[in-house]
Amino acid sequence: MTVRERYDRIIGWFRDNVPVAETELHYDTPFHLLIAVILSAQCTDRRVNMYTPEIFRRFPDPWTLADASFEEVLDLIRSISFPNNKARHLIGMARMLTEDFGGEVPADPDELVKLPGVGRKTANVIASVIYGKPVIAVDTHVFRVSHRTGLSDGKTVEAVEKDLTDNIIPELRPIAHHWLILLGRYICTARKPHCEECGIREWCREYASRQQDNPGQPDKK
Repeated sequence: MTVRERYDRIIGWFRDNVPVAETELHYDTPFHLLIAVILSAQCTDRRVNMYTPEIFRRFPDPWTLADASFEEVLDLIRSISFPNNKARHLIGMARMLTEDFGGEVPADPDELVKLPGVGRKTANVIASVIYGKPVIAVDTHVFRVSHRTGLSDGKTVEAVEKDLTDNIIPELRPIAHHWLILLGRYICTARKPHCEECGIREWCREYASRQQDNPGQPDKK
């Protein structure tokens, strides 16, 4: 199977069977989604969602967060991973938004990455989820799924992002990020993938390799 054929079948299956796929982070404004995505680094969305309601209540806009003290923010996120760094990033992000962007979350990933705490992945999440930009955010789940299925052999996040971008049409890139991340989160898990539940296993390179190594072995039901 060629790479083009693999993309066509995998993306085609998702398009036909998963018409709705979206972020599991809770938010009500672009600014609040930016807060949630920064907090979600090396932390589960479920855990972040436990704490963001109070954070959003206390900081409804960039100006209120920009004026907050480090201790005030830290107290709200102590149970989230790397709270000290993230508290500093959140305050710095809010201050830059108010000083350089008029309080508006920018749509351009190249502008977003200027904000403290915002890397390429976070920038692409915001750009695609909020603004529908044709970009793909590559996190650990997307990286893993791309390698296992054979969608990319890129050694870096940037290389995988380029492969996915080159092979997925622009209008499907925002949702494709969610297709891949949700598959990696719940089906193609790191330690033990649940191939018996996977709708794209027919076109997965790693699954085919395993079947060749164990011919005649039935799938688990």
